[in-house]
Amino acid sequence: MSLEISSLRKGIGSLERAINVAVGKQADDKTSKDEMETIEAGVIQNFEFTYELCWKFMKRWIEENINAETIDGVTRRELFRVSAESKLIIDVNKWMEFHKARNSTSHIYDQKIAAEVFAASLLFLPYAKDFLTQLEQRND
Repeated sequence: MSLEISSLRKGIGSLERAINVAVGKQADDKTSKDEMETIEAGVIQNFEFTYELCWKFMKRWIEENINAETIDGVTRRELFRVSAESKLIIDVNKWMEFHKARNSTSHIYDQKIAAEVFAASLLFLPYAKDFLTQLEQRND
C-alpha cells in the first residue's frame, strides 16, 4: 500500500528553508542576537516537527509493508533498527542522537541546550532528505 508522503516532503522543505535563512542571517553582522535566537527557535521548531514526521512515517511504512506486529510497542531504537534493516535509513545511532535532541527540546529555555538542538537540526536535514528518498523509492 502506498503512503501519502506529501506532508513529509513539506516538512523537510520547511526545515531546509528555515536552515537556509538561519545560515544566511548568521553570516550577516547586522543580525541582532534577539533576531538570531528567534530564527534559531524557528529552525528548532521545524526540526521537532520534521523529526516527528520521519519516525511516524518509518512506523507506518513498516506496518504497511512488513508487519504491524513487528513494531507494535517497540522502543525508538528498535524502530530505527528495523528501518535500517529495511534500508529506509543507514545509521541507527545517528537517528538516536536526533531522538535525544528532540527530547531535549522540552528544556529549550536553557540556551546551551538550544544551541545543541540547533546544531543537531543542521545535521538532521541530510538524514531526513535521505530517508525521504528511500521512502519514495519503496513507496509503491
